[in-house]
Amino acid sequence: MSRRDPGAQELTPELLLRAYAAGIFPMAESRKDETVFWVDPQVRGIIPLDGFHVSRRLKRTVRSGAYQVRYDSAFTDVLDLCAQSKKGRQETWINAPIRNAVIGLHDMGYAHSIETWADGKLAGGLYGVALGGAFFGESMFSRARDASKVALVHLVAQMRMGGFKLLDVQFITDHLRQFGALEIPARVYLQFLEEALKGQGKFYFDAGPDEVTGALEELFLQSKTQTS
Repeated sequence: MSRRDPGAQELTPELLLRAYAAGIFPMAESRKDETVFWVDPQVRGIIPLDGFHVSRRLKRTVRSGAYQVRYDSAFTDVLDLCAQSKKGRQETWINAPIRNAVIGLHDMGYAHSIETWADGKLAGGLYGVALGGAFFGESMFSRARDASKVALVHLVAQMRMGGFKLLDVQFITDHLRQFGALEIPARVYLQFLEEALKGQGKFYFDAGPDEVTGALEELFLQSKTQTS
């Protein structure tokens, strides 16, 4: 992973969009750090939309309706919960400049949150940035079992329904590997990104229950084929 000097340029929503389109993204050393650096990985983590894995147990959880899924109803809360330290992660990379720029992207319609709710309380979720036919998954959090996983399943179902081409997860973790995440060289990633940016994905956040169920079942059927 290489880091590019951000210089003194203010981190604005517009600058963030240009960075994502060029294949780089900002991070901070800690939540309290007021500076950012640009990350340009030599290998990139993605989740292929036609190779997404969903375990049988997670399918049951999604189908059970244990969590209510909402979109963009608590974006700032999701962002702030993703930025919190937790056991095993004392420092996070979402500092004030990144937070402000991402909220700006949300106000412009580029950044979105997928949230899971239980008993009227926010149980988990994720957020990221949509640009063209690409979605850049930034971070997720969970307060209850499978809460963030359910949000990810709904994200992928929405992306498949809306014609997205690329789900960028930046770095691979063991948590993401279980969903079929893989690493690709930067040069290959940039080719995928270029093709994805030629399209225009759409989120059907206002889709009816039958449409959402159909998209989920199609995803589950594909996942069964992949793992069989």
